[in-house]
Amino acid sequence: MELPKYHETFIPVLEILNTVESMSSRELASRIRETYYSDLPQELLNQKTSSGANILLDRILWGKSYLKMAKFVSYPKRGMVQITEKGKRIIEKGNLTLYDFQNDPDFINHREFVKSKKENKIKLDTTNIENATPQDLIDSGFSTIETGVKTELLEKLKELDPYYFEKVILILLKKMGYGDFIETSKSGDGGIDGIINEDKLGLERIYTQAKRYNENKVREKDIRNFIGAMSGDTNKGVFITTSTFDDSACRKAKEAHHSIILIDGAKLVDLMHQYNVGVQVKTMYEVKELDNDFFEGE
Repeated sequence: MELPKYHETFIPVLEILNTVESMSSRELASRIRETYYSDLPQELLNQKTSSGANILLDRILWGKSYLKMAKFVSYPKRGMVQITEKGKRIIEKGNLTLYDFQNDPDFINHREFVKSKKENKIKLDTTNIENATPQDLIDSGFSTIETGVKTELLEKLKELDPYYFEKVILILLKKMGYGDFIETSKSGDGGIDGIINEDKLGLERIYTQAKRYNENKVREKDIRNFIGAMSGDTNKGVFITTSTFDDSACRKAKEAHHSIILIDGAKLVDLMHQYNVGVQVKTMYEVKELDNDFFEGE
């Protein structure tokens, strides 16, 4: 007997969620362990990862996370999970193989989210995993986790109140080492959402504009209005969006006499992940190697 793989928990996750409106992730994992795997030997049920987490519960939670990537489940609010209509159709079908999951259009779209950022990362699949080194597996695992966190982070940003999103941007820039920031008035700000000091002493100012868009792209008109709103005391600006910039917007920013930095959704979550804004460290791992210098004097 052995513990289920993460993808073998797909149907149990969906079946449990299909009985309730929503459920906390922790309760979900416990219910699945009790309902589907309580007959496993106690030594298996008690197995832990190197960081001390219960392996079975960890795999159940990973199964839930993967189902979220493919939109079989959703997170209605913090800490809660619920089945979607797409997930209910799987319950009616009765099975969800790993092959079908990996070829699901929504999961494929999820994997493509930061593909341009990950082109040089090692990517493993079931066909080459046996040829991978332990370091390859570690790198691939961290990359998968990072991609999932960034996807969830961008989704969360798109749900924020627009005014709070503007504040998040200013907090990020502060974490990146810029000086104090000023939030502009919520009305009549002329297209300027915030003002940050480029240095700690406030000798140079940078204006910011934050657009929390779901699908709409930032267009040339938006960049033109931003430039027009910048007063004569600065020629530097940062325009941030949760979506992307169309080609005309990029050209306008590049050709402007001002220095305009454009940050799209993918770059934004990269920076937030790097500077620990909106995310937190879950687990720390140590990888050790032999210290040959220690034995040189033997």
